[in-house]
Amino acid sequence: MVKRLRTLGIVLVVVGMVFVVAGGVAYGKVQAGYDSLQAFSESQNVTLNYNEDGQLIDRGTTEGADAILELLTVAWDYPVVESDLNPDDPLVNTASEYMYQMATITYHTLHGSQTVTLAEGVEYNGEFFDAGTYTVEVDGKYWTDFDRKHPLEGPARGQAWSGTAHGLIGELGVGTVTHSTLQLGLGVSGITAGIGMFALLAGFGLIWASRATEGGFSLAGAPAPQQERITEDTLTP
Repeated sequence: MVKRLRTLGIVLVVVGMVFVVAGGVAYGKVQAGYDSLQAFSESQNVTLNYNEDGQLIDRGTTEGADAILELLTVAWDYPVVESDLNPDDPLVNTASEYMYQMATITYHTLHGSQTVTLAEGVEYNGEFFDAGTYTVEVDGKYWTDFDRKHPLEGPARGQAWSGTAHGLIGELGVGTVTHSTLQLGLGVSGITAGIGMFALLAGFGLIWASRATEGGFSLAGAPAPQQERITEDTLTP
């Protein structure tokens, strides 16, 4: 029994060491990822704007920032981490900041207007559009909400949701996913190391207990009971 306890303890120690090393390696990879994301963010030098009271603003007003946050948290149902929106660190380098910047571009695209010029009159679905210049409100339409065959909506769609807008949103999305993945990796590395530490503690505990038992002590610290010697006298009634 003592030998089995000691063997099990050694196995747990080995397994624990493997998990601890794996957790350390994972943590190192995560930190390298954070360093790379930070360097990428610093190269772009995109920052959020705050007023002197530390409140988030857009185009000089807190109302604009509130509208963007409403789009982000209500329409998109994104769980913003308030601590990420830090006026002392305005650099866009966290998932919430990347998503806020994405919402900023989207909000202004959705609430903007585009100028469309028709060189000649066009009839569409029984409605006639004279030649001339028109101001087309985006009116909250995403790319798929426009009627691409419409003489005004079709050109306005390409102008509002341009390649630049799509490219910026896609790039910000990559930053969001990268930061979220790094956070997940950090959690996994912590759990892995925690399992390893538990296994090490259990393994060393079993080894200690087996040595104590082998030395004549029970697990409770009391002298281990000695086996009664069977003699001829004890067998005689």
